[in-house]
Amino acid sequence: MGLGLGISVDWASLVPYYARVASAFKARVEADGGTVESMSCLKADLKVLNPIKPPAFTGLLNDYSGASAAYSFRLLDNTYSGSAVRVRRASDNAEQDIAFANNELDTATLETFASGTDAFVTTWYDQSGNGYDAAQATASSQPKIVSSGSTILDNSKPVMISRNTSTKLLTSVVLSPAQDVTSFFTGTNAVSARSIALTWATGKYLYAADNGSSSSPTNLGTISNRLNGSAFALTTRDAFYDATTTQSLLSVVIDESANVDNLNTIGWSSTWDMWRTQELIIYNSDKSSDLTGIETNINDHYSIY
Repeated sequence: MGLGLGISVDWASLVPYYARVASAFKARVEADGGTVESMSCLKADLKVLNPIKPPAFTGLLNDYSGASAAYSFRLLDNTYSGSAVRVRRASDNAEQDIAFANNELDTATLETFASGTDAFVTTWYDQSGNGYDAAQATASSQPKIVSSGSTILDNSKPVMISRNTSTKLLTSVVLSPAQDVTSFFTGTNAVSARSIALTWATGKYLYAADNGSSSSPTNLGTISNRLNGSAFALTTRDAFYDATTTQSLLSVVIDESANVDNLNTIGWSSTWDMWRTQELIIYNSDKSSDLTGIETNINDHYSIY
């Protein structure tokens, strides 16, 4: 080492851990022919390879762009700078926007604002950039998100719930009837409850449920995910359900021949329908080729299956 001490150095032991990971990562990519088999594994590797400055957050919409509308209690796009929801507290009917903290709903700010009372969603903001916010001005029809000062959680994630048969959010997501529609929605089933219900201007509706009935449902799966109307032609349908947490994820590709019109309601009013939901993403295209990737992204966050 230039000091005449005769020290024998094992240079291999001085190679930083992340450098050895880089070598292993390079060998694996080369062995796979230069392809990436798992985005989640890649992101984990990159965090090790760059321990000082981890890679920037990327949301579902960054990896799978082009959504017509996107609603969630987690951040879906790293370019989105708006709030997650606007809420009203029951004590004095004051309203406040609630943003994201660490890419998830800022529940600390939400609970400080609620201050021991209940809070309800007046607006669920669209993160797609298309401005299709879902809102409800009628207080009695607003979904509940805070109960007695505590955020309502399903499987440790914020959820909004219906509290009567008129609970729903109104929107007007413009969808071309000449193109396929792909929807992904995540929620929690309970006794006599749907995870979510969507209705279109054409009168058709789509919902996921573990029980209940309808005048003319077409059964979509063993957990009774249902689609109303035989004209609602499906290209693809995936349903996932966790019997322990009762969370569900329903992915549906609706064929353009169904002539789907604008989406106008999140949450379906009826004498028997109640619902709980956490996320809804809609594409005006056939996303069959991206289905697995999007479902994996959703599951990585909600741990449904």
